[in-house]
Amino acid sequence: MNDSSTPGGTPRGATRRTALRTLAVAAVLASTTLSVPPPTATASAAAPETYTLTIRHLDRTGAATGDYRTNVTGISGPGADASASPHDESGTVTVRLPKGRYLLDSTLTGADEATGTDWIVQPRLDLDHDTTVTVDARTTEPVDVRPPESGARYLHSMAFVEATHAGTTRSANIIMASDALRVAHLGPAAESGSVKEWIDTYWSGARADYALGYTFTSARALTGLVRHPAATSLATVKVRGAAPQGATGTAFVDIQPSAGPTVGLVQPLPLPGTATFLVTPERGLWDVGYAGPAAPETPPNRYAANGIAVRAGGTATRTFDNAVFGPALDTAPGARPAGVRDGDRLALDIPLLADGEGHVPSAPRFHDATTTLHRDGTLIGTQQGDPGRATFTTTPGRASYRLTATATRGESAATRGRVTAAWTFTSAAASRPAALPLSTVRFAPALDLDGTAPAGTMVRVPVTVQGAAAETGVRALTVSLSTDNGTTWTRVPVVNGQAGFRTPGPGGSVSLRAELTDTQGNALTQTLTNAYRTR
Repeated sequence: MNDSSTPGGTPRGATRRTALRTLAVAAVLASTTLSVPPPTATASAAAPETYTLTIRHLDRTGAATGDYRTNVTGISGPGADASASPHDESGTVTVRLPKGRYLLDSTLTGADEATGTDWIVQPRLDLDHDTTVTVDARTTEPVDVRPPESGARYLHSMAFVEATHAGTTRSANIIMASDALRVAHLGPAAESGSVKEWIDTYWSGARADYALGYTFTSARALTGLVRHPAATSLATVKVRGAAPQGATGTAFVDIQPSAGPTVGLVQPLPLPGTATFLVTPERGLWDVGYAGPAAPETPPNRYAANGIAVRAGGTATRTFDNAVFGPALDTAPGARPAGVRDGDRLALDIPLLADGEGHVPSAPRFHDATTTLHRDGTLIGTQQGDPGRATFTTTPGRASYRLTATATRGESAATRGRVTAAWTFTSAAASRPAALPLSTVRFAPALDLDGTAPAGTMVRVPVTVQGAAAETGVRALTVSLSTDNGTTWTRVPVVNGQAGFRTPGPGGSVSLRAELTDTQGNALTQTLTNAYRTR
């Protein structure tokens, strides 16, 4: 598979992940090597100086072969936007291209698939005169990357190379459905540090699944790669899939490195259950995705946890789709505000049913959702539909607002719960859009994967403040408990960021309420009825 990047050294990998993952699955099913054509050449106002490039292709016996796919992609100079994929059954092909620096990559496959595939990359091809290049499969060396579990089954892999020159980056890659890949560098070395390459391989074992990735930065493409990591040099990523309220079914978990294009690994997970992955810390941060089971004609509910840091010998655990469900704010630097005032327009877009770890659902399961806005005690409007999402038109003057968002969730009357967040704040139209001073409170009790906690025990539930109050400071915070689904409430102590109380008897219900005021006078009342149950 071959791909090119945008000028300026910024790869398009982040936007191509879904497509690459789909291609990986297709590759596994078809047991073939995949390729995508490089960008087509664009016409120029004046014909540039051109030269003839002759490419000879030799198989592992040294004989000419027509079983190849070769791409030539311009990087810099007059030929920066030129590309070609020439082919001739004789094994020798010629093409005329503008003067410039090019990236050449060639995939050679023999008549017998068992012999494997050769991928040869020339990151520096300076076309400033008529040139002949010989792509010789005899120069390749094996890619021998395998996990410490001897019985693990190879799934697929991807090799990717980037070449940068004069501020522009181009790339090429190959996806393999078999482990018989050999690679080689071709031609002179490029500038120091201008060639970046990574290889990701994925395996499935009895004890765990494996995502083994390695990156290299130098002046040359790889010629062979051997890595047999010990278990102690790998990091463990555990993905726990919950089945709250007795739900059943099969979820799907995927994992991939955060940086650069890759195909990732997708595995089924019967619920409730835990998927275990061993990954290479050398590959950097890792992204995990989770798709819960869905009824026919219903979109799956997807979650994501990106940028997970790992270390050799350590374990990172993420739990998806478990209680306590409630509002959550994106606390990453530069994140889009959950509420915005833009002139007379006031918009709310807050995940009202994020799961217990704050993962945002793509298709939250709910029965009804309502958002209302009051200005100085007068109703401005009511909207129904998506939980925590609404837009209202108000008047420009400064006023006191009360914004309330509710949603009902749960599959039966016994498990039905309601999430309500009511914010009060003052606001006025400004010369530019401004974030609304909204806060949320997150509760994180220790729960089993069925969404329950032990009955009749003293617990300390972590309480976390997000949003405006976390930035400007908390003036007051109280937490209350209800064991009769919100009919009566009892205030509980919060010490060192933990709410302490005794859980009700078996089959009981725990409801939680937080009342928060920040140092600017903005307030939140957040109520989570039937937040979780006891066993």
